[in-house]
Amino acid sequence: MIRKPIALLIAGIMLSGAVAPSFAAQPIALDRIVAVVNKNVITEHELNARLQVTLANLKQQGVTPPSEKVLKQQLLDRMITDEVQLQLARDNGVKVDDAQLDAAMNRIADQNKMTLEQLKEAISKEGIVFEKFREDIRREILIDRVRESEVDSRVQVSDAEVDNYLALQGQAADQTVEYELQNIVIAVPEQASADEMAAKQAKAEAALKELKAGKSFAEVAAAYSNANNAMQAGQLGWRQGNRLPDIYLNAISKLDKGQFTGVLKTPNGFHIVLVHDKRQQGGAQMVEQTHAHHILIKTNEAVSEADAKARLMAIKERLDNGAKFEELARLHSEDASANNGGDLGWLNQGDTVPEFEKAMNALKPGETSGLVRTQFGWHLIKVDERRQQDVSGEKARLEARMALRAKKADEAYDSWVRQQRDQAYVEVHLDEE
Repeated sequence: MIRKPIALLIAGIMLSGAVAPSFAAQPIALDRIVAVVNKNVITEHELNARLQVTLANLKQQGVTPPSEKVLKQQLLDRMITDEVQLQLARDNGVKVDDAQLDAAMNRIADQNKMTLEQLKEAISKEGIVFEKFREDIRREILIDRVRESEVDSRVQVSDAEVDNYLALQGQAADQTVEYELQNIVIAVPEQASADEMAAKQAKAEAALKELKAGKSFAEVAAAYSNANNAMQAGQLGWRQGNRLPDIYLNAISKLDKGQFTGVLKTPNGFHIVLVHDKRQQGGAQMVEQTHAHHILIKTNEAVSEADAKARLMAIKERLDNGAKFEELARLHSEDASANNGGDLGWLNQGDTVPEFEKAMNALKPGETSGLVRTQFGWHLIKVDERRQQDVSGEKARLEARMALRAKKADEAYDSWVRQQRDQAYVEVHLDEE
């Protein structure tokens, strides 16, 4: 698939520990292990580096951090969960080469309205080593790819589910409410005992008590939340109401701006949700659509970057010599569109990953691209035609499908991450002297 991955998150800097050689003239302190995760370890040096970056981020947001002990516990828990996923990526041969990483860095610079050199300078001013920052982005991309391959790509939404969803929602096709949300999540292990469940609920109630006492949502999220967005004030951004889990939507639909829910219980844990803002959307929606075909050659343990690129170059040569794109797509493309000759149908802006969309948008109708690299492999893209389309009539159905897929993917990912974490061998030594 070539759909857009979840947005990149900037993880803390993880530095390797220094080990003193036997011939050193001066004794050098060994880096202490604070956690063992299967076959790898997390060191105190790594944790402290992540702590410093997180403290800088919280300061920039104007958020008072929790105590160092609480913050370290929060960060180490996140680092353990990330390490479990990174190990799975490595075991499955998932890689991010330097060219892909460079493209991601350029996107980050563009999103911040900077050149790459300006981004480097800004990061350095924060006391962060740029090369370490790059490696953190590489890890985040790896985690995104694991999610895509292990969870998102397996989520399917049937027409019957869309029909049922629309019938239950009873919403007008041209109107929906959007919410800007923040949340606190107290995760619960998949096979939690009654005592563990009670302890987690008590923690959630304690967080709610602090909110009611007037502490800012950002501070409470940093101290209590297990979610990836805990150090970003629990921000979820703008979400359409019909894409939210039912338990969230039912709880926030009657809240005003600035109000938060009580403790909400889901299979994955306990949640508190703040409505930061909300707005009404509606009316006709004109969009430019592109009808495109593609051929995809994937890379994996058996197919190297060079081999995949060489295969696609040979296919491109055949196209240049008059072969039909659709026939070659049926023979060679390695995704579900191959059965339809590589036909991707009509694509809206944002439907595909940025590298694919940029290459596609640069083509005129009838043109075929050169080789295009995305996280899914190497592509050839052919643009058939473009049109301006009023999608207001089909908007409700499209949004219903996307909402259902987002819900199912988020729920499946949360469950999958808990399973992977529960199955991993983890030792924590944070409190040991």
